[in-house]
Amino acid sequence: MADGIVTRSEAGIARIHIDRPEKKNALTTAMYAGMAEALEAAERDDDVRVALLQGGTDFTAGNDLQDFMMASMSGASFEDLPVLRFLARLRDCKKPVVAAVRGNAIGIGTTMLLHCDVVVAGAEARFRLPFVQLGLVPEAGSSLLLSLAVGRMRANWLLMSGDFFYAPEAAAMGLVTRVVDENAVDQTAEELAGLLAALPPIALRETKRLIREPYAAQVAAQMDEEARAFSKRLTSDEFRAAAMKLLSR
Repeated sequence: MADGIVTRSEAGIARIHIDRPEKKNALTTAMYAGMAEALEAAERDDDVRVALLQGGTDFTAGNDLQDFMMASMSGASFEDLPVLRFLARLRDCKKPVVAAVRGNAIGIGTTMLLHCDVVVAGAEARFRLPFVQLGLVPEAGSSLLLSLAVGRMRANWLLMSGDFFYAPEAAAMGLVTRVVDENAVDQTAEELAGLLAALPPIALRETKRLIREPYAAQVAAQMDEEARAFSKRLTSDEFRAAAMKLLSR
């Protein structure tokens, strides 16, 4: 497994732990590949009923910009980068996915939650979608899914302004299942994952399929369109200037 990603399966739960605290769990290309592999393994394992995504003090600060810039300038197609592989595996995961969120959930740290089935957040968790500030565009289907979840006007502001919002507001908007004390996040997520893991597995997977089926093709098409637009923005002067400004801090 990639450095920064720790996995463990027990009692029907596949735990995927983002573990790079010195960088606030900022995600590298290798870490995306590791998470994609972990989800693929969870899907193949008949003993796994639920996947659990966990962070630490921070869920994730989003992309490691330096690593991301190097990957985008390597000549590889953006569509072939592991981040899109991970998002596709998360989107298409047939088994329920639970997320345990504390601290920062920035960029993809927020958008990936739109593909999770249960989100437990600490009361002080904060979320942000700073794509425009970076000269980029939304990803992970968020330009569609966020509107479906919170309404178009709220989605407009969150995606365009890049403002921070916090766990109680996220819960009120329907982005978070349960808000708990910071110290209870992992335990609560484990408990909810355990409740799901104890249910009849085929009925559980079929219920997830039925909930998502009406929008599945539309979400996949939107993610493809976002990827094309995102790829173009990665070569823009706006992105380079914003990224260099952040990296020079």
